[in-house]
Amino acid sequence: MLDGLGIDAARNAEKFGAQGANTLGHAEYFDLLPIGKSILLTTYKEEKIMTPHINAPEGAFADVVLMPGDPLRAKFIAEKFLDNVQEVTNVRNMLGYTGTYKGRRISVMGHGMGIPSCSIYSKELITEYGVKKIIRVGSCGAVRQDVKLRDVVIGIGACTDSKVNRIRFRDHDFAAIADFDMVQAAVQAAKNKGVKVRAGNLFSTDLFYSPDITMFDVMEKYGILGVEMEAAGIYAVAAEYGAKALCICTVSDHIRTGEQTSSEDRQLTFNEMIEIALESVLIGDVTE
Repeated sequence: MLDGLGIDAARNAEKFGAQGANTLGHAEYFDLLPIGKSILLTTYKEEKIMTPHINAPEGAFADVVLMPGDPLRAKFIAEKFLDNVQEVTNVRNMLGYTGTYKGRRISVMGHGMGIPSCSIYSKELITEYGVKKIIRVGSCGAVRQDVKLRDVVIGIGACTDSKVNRIRFRDHDFAAIADFDMVQAAVQAAKNKGVKVRAGNLFSTDLFYSPDITMFDVMEKYGILGVEMEAAGIYAVAAEYGAKALCICTVSDHIRTGEQTSSEDRQLTFNEMIEIALESVLIGDVTE
């Protein structure tokens, strides 16, 4: 936890029987540091650690958090779009930041790849930091011919081959859907920017390298707009813990044709999606 200072909290707890490795409130740690033949008793304090995966102090996050999968994308969003930015968490290099967008306090944090990873972070943000809204901003693959590279997709709902929602919903199907007001605000933000968006179903898969390519035919038949790996998990976490969520994706590749966006194109279209997400927050503040 503070190994950058060469201090082992677990060892200290064992030696002194005080406070322990997990902090509750302000904990005081001690370490015996040898200096020549003398011993120096060092004392320091640490803020309350809220979760095992996020080391931000209480109140560090805004009530709205944008969540890309890539923590470096979170860093990019914070540096490019937010003012007065502060890094608030960095456990396992899953970076998180808080700043302001047009004067509105907003946070951004990576959530990693897949439903298990994003579920951990979104749950902890909601229950431990009081986050009210999560907007996933990520990429997806297209399976329909009428969905093109660089299209922006708003996920009204998310199908999945994962069993996580059946586990939480007593083996019944759970309709993983976005918050309506957030969808409406995102659509309006896109219209204000003159950006055409597609709104409909996503498919959140557990397998990036699927052994069943015929499933893409089924997805196309049922009108799936994009294939990604997180939306169904985030929507269900938000529902379970009383928060709101939305997923906005940019089509980065086409599964049928093999087309892919370049790194330059991804940066441009991702920026468009991020601006829609940020503007939707401001719209939501007025309309909700």
